Amino acid sequence: MTRRHGYALLTAIVALIVVVSAAIYAGIASGNGRLAGAPAGGRGPGQSAAPASSGTWVATWATSPAAAEPGTETTGMAGLSVRNVVHTSVAGTSARITLSNLYGQSPLSVTHASIAVAAGDATAAAAPRTMRRLTFTGAPSVVVPAGGQVMSDSVRIAVPRGGDVLVTTYSPTPSGPVTHHPHARQISYVAQGDRTEDLTGAPYTERTTVWRYLTALDVLSDEAEGTVVVLGDSITDGTTSTLGADRRWTDVLSGRLRAAIEEGRDVPRYSVVNEGISGNQVLADGLGRPADNPSGLSRFERDVLERTGVKVVVVDLGVNDILRDPLLADPERITGGLRTLVRQAHARGLKVVGATLMPFGGHRGYTPARDAVRQRVNAEIRGGRVFDAVVDFDRALRDPYDPRRLRGEYDCGDHLHPSDLGYREMAEVFELRLLKGAGQAQL
Repeated sequence: MTRRHGYALLTAIVALIVVVSAAIYAGIASGNGRLAGAPAGGRGPGQSAAPASSGTWVATWATSPAAAEPGTETTGMAGLSVRNVVHTSVAGTSARITLSNLYGQSPLSVTHASIAVAAGDATAAAAPRTMRRLTFTGAPSVVVPAGGQVMSDSVRIAVPRGGDVLVTTYSPTPSGPVTHHPHARQISYVAQGDRTEDLTGAPYTERTTVWRYLTALDVLSDEAEGTVVVLGDSITDGTTSTLGADRRWTDVLSGRLRAAIEEGRDVPRYSVVNEGISGNQVLADGLGRPADNPSGLSRFERDVLERTGVKVVVVDLGVNDILRDPLLADPERITGGLRTLVRQAHARGLKVVGATLMPFGGHRGYTPARDAVRQRVNAEIRGGRVFDAVVDFDRALRDPYDPRRLRGEYDCGDHLHPSDLGYREMAEVFELRLLKGAGQAQL
């Protein structure tokens, strides 16, 4: 071989090495470490079905596991498809769910799960081309241990803001008591057999007003940068609001926040999720083990601090501690419990907005002594000695001529819970600027 031919061959080899190296580098740079030519989205065993995308993971809907469902102790929901209907607070491009078996006494086997956008209001039918199968660490089935919870992989789906989403699970075998949230104020559905990916909704002939197993729906959102978690009792749960109309005060607050953002106002870009449980107390758990209706102190870590993207906590608790105490509640113990919640939130850098307790004059549990306890709790809250910021629901909804009672138009009729108009007023008096900033109080 001549020297000139050898030099040309060497030059060609060097050039080839440069080209191959550049291609490898470009593949890695463009694929977040994935070589060019790997499957689109980088899917593989244990990986999410949704490719990497821009945005922030936030909770668009959540609820608290509240109790074991009566009548499900033996068979659970074996052989049934459970289609939960939930209402979103912000939109997203991908989604994932959390399933809870908190009250189960044996493992919960979910062999098929799906998510879809509802075709409209009050329907089990899915909107066209929105049905997605859910996986769990890459597998189509999952076993949720007794007392535990699991999060699904994320899946690409266009989740609308202020719309209904269908989350369906199928369990073929008995699992014991069903973990549920009893006061959903939303119609969900049940079908015989595995109808998880049914689009029509026709097999879903059984209607229910509870949510089963599902405790959270997270989305990858480019319109939200965090989550507001509201911890409360039946008033937050929206127990007396119109069924299926999304008129809880937290729903209205979410709508106000989105409208303010669209108007260009200086407010945080947050989702709002509702962690209310009817009958909930700050201090006392319900019966059972684990306890039905766990106290605010017991569930704060799970229901609030562990929520995806939480930035601000709103607390509206205390009235049941007063009404359900067989003797006379100690206002210092109630405010002490609330301060404990605040300290836990501050340890995570979270701001806490607290609400004054609304009047219940005329309710069967009313006594002047109990109302005096409420007033003492409210005095501590208004004085800035409990929370970082305060929303005064008491002042907004009480009767100006009889402050021991709710105003007539804000009273659902039981003299404790608001009407739809009362829930709207609660959201309207909530100053959105209170959601700005981090927790600073030293309590």
